[in-house]
Amino acid sequence: MKKIFLIAFAAGMLTTAQAGDTLTVRIDGMHCDNCSRKVRQLLKPEAGVNSIATNIERHTAAIVYDKALTSAASLRAKLDATERYKTSAYNASDIIMNGIGLRIDDMHCQKCADRITQRLQKVAGVDSLTFKLDKHYVYVRYDANRTSRADIRAALVQSGYTPCTYYKSDKGAYAYYLLPAEQATEDTQETVLAIDGVGDVTVSPRRKAMAVAYFSDEVTAEQLLAAIQKAGIKAALPKPHECSEEEGKK
Repeated sequence: MKKIFLIAFAAGMLTTAQAGDTLTVRIDGMHCDNCSRKVRQLLKPEAGVNSIATNIERHTAAIVYDKALTSAASLRAKLDATERYKTSAYNASDIIMNGIGLRIDDMHCQKCADRITQRLQKVAGVDSLTFKLDKHYVYVRYDANRTSRADIRAALVQSGYTPCTYYKSDKGAYAYYLLPAEQATEDTQETVLAIDGVGDVTVSPRRKAMAVAYFSDEVTAEQLLAAIQKAGIKAALPKPHECSEEEGKK
């Protein structure tokens, strides 16, 4: 019994030692996955650095380190020396405004926009929404310290909509399909995401639909549908949609 206790105690000490202190800083120049990767590559070789977790939406890096081998000041100096990834203090109560542009093919009219507004106003941290109905587009401005892109998208899916990333590039294209109920799953989403030329996929179990954002210089609409069906997914193009009074009141 004593031996088991000593092993457990030693394991607890090891975990504590590995955890170390945590430095969380703002890095305003970190905007994308590539920036995040560069920040991690920059700090990883530093003696005493145990782990680095970056958050692009908040523009933060949480660095777990051993203060016997390095210091918060030394880590910040390493980032500040790059000029691009200069650090500043971070506080969980800060307001960090961010935005996300979404394409929503099953948003057709003002009634749909009103319904989306009512739903997202209930999400803590959502500040404002801007719609372009003719492009099936909504821009959501939000406080990244209180919510996230994933939370916003999840709220839309739960409301029966199927959002995907909106690309500003003229090569950005979009497809919308109906699915059998048994294929309106995360597995289908992952399968389609692996197809060449696909940038983003959202499956809505409630609507039994799938939205795909893809790049037209890599795959055509016909090739995309053929690849999806070849993967065993029974995707079908929907009929032209007409919003009804009842749907608008949901």
